[in-house]
Amino acid sequence: MTHYLLIAADLVAIAILVTLYFARHRRRDLVVAFLTVNVGVLAVSEILGSTDIALGVGLGLFGVLSIIRLRSSEIAQHEVAYYFASLALGLVAGLGGGGDLVLDLGLLALLLVVMAVGDHPGLLKRYRQQVVQLDRAYADEGELAGALAGMLGGRVHRVTVLELDLVNDTTRVDVRFEVAR
Repeated sequence: MTHYLLIAADLVAIAILVTLYFARHRRRDLVVAFLTVNVGVLAVSEILGSTDIALGVGLGLFGVLSIIRLRSSEIAQHEVAYYFASLALGLVAGLGGGGDLVLDLGLLALLLVVMAVGDHPGLLKRYRQQVVQLDRAYADEGELAGALAGMLGGRVHRVTVLELDLVNDTTRVDVRFEVAR
């Protein structure tokens, strides 16, 4: 009975997670990926959970699936977090059930709360990261940071020069900045 309750709890949890993701990021293709990964991991870990090597196999499965998915296409860091959360939900529900039901349900809820808070639009909303192509070659980092602050209307915290082209007079940078109030 505990297994069925955890399966139901996982399905509710992944539905909440993908609803949260889609409401904030509007990327439909990853909703399908998160659902499929979660239910697939749940099914496989539920079957493997009955063997004596459940923990090792579960962690190995987590690692293999992560490597395969992360190499298949570019996804943003927040999407990686949702991807791992969907994997973790499936593992917790699939490998749980033999121990403490309250702990297993608490871990599912904890993952959802962490994602809801960590990806909340109001959290650190003034901080940005952007790749910028400038129509001038800036060899001096202080001058570069000042120019970026003026263009972006905020305080520059970090600048990484990705490309400095003195022939074509351009600079491409990755800049971390805080938008003015």
